[in-house]
Amino acid sequence: MEGGGGNLSELYSSSKRLSLKIRDALERLERLEFTSASSSSLSSSSAVVAGSSDDQSTLIRRDIHQIQSLCAEMDRLWRSIPSKPQRDLWKRKVEQVSEEAESFRASLDKYTSRHQKRVQEAQERAELFRRPSGDAHVLRIFDEESQAAESVRRSSRLLEDSFATGVAILSKYSEQRDHLKRAQRKALDVLNTLGLSNSLLRLIERRNRFDKWIKYAGMTVTIIIVVMFWRWTR
Repeated sequence: MEGGGGNLSELYSSSKRLSLKIRDALERLERLEFTSASSSSLSSSSAVVAGSSDDQSTLIRRDIHQIQSLCAEMDRLWRSIPSKPQRDLWKRKVEQVSEEAESFRASLDKYTSRHQKRVQEAQERAELFRRPSGDAHVLRIFDEESQAAESVRRSSRLLEDSFATGVAILSKYSEQRDHLKRAQRKALDVLNTLGLSNSLLRLIERRNRFDKWIKYAGMTVTIIIVVMFWRWTR
């Protein structure tokens, strides 16, 4: 166990030294990237910076591979430690170094991608400058794209105006429908009122006729009674 622990300690120390070295190298790469962006207009400076960054990237990638190899060896060794607490401790240490190496690799990949993109853009700019009609070609492309974008915007505005007009028409139809419904209800109310008034008038007219017959009958009976009383008293 002591031999294994000693080997693990040496490998772990080596991996930590490599991690510090890689971290410093990545920081230098970032400074080179800033320098490259600042001096992108100078072709000679850009070429020197590009060559230096490529060399740095190669060295960093080699050191990352070395750390990963050390992690594989440490992973094999910590599994052979009999003591579980020591085994768990070394497991966490190895996992930490492995995760750190993976982080370095991801950072380097991102830098490489950005660097390749900058190189490609620089080549495209140089090619455009070499072309006699490069500016006219670029302007024509921009003009066509601008016209297409303007056409899309006009179509979008027309669609929005048509939609707004349709919404307004539907709103007017809805208002007119509500007005017609209210007018219909008022007409029905008036008709119902007129129907009730006609029925009431007919009832009053019949009652007047009945009262008139009662009045005439009463007058006739009264006259008959008076005549009969007059004859009886003679």
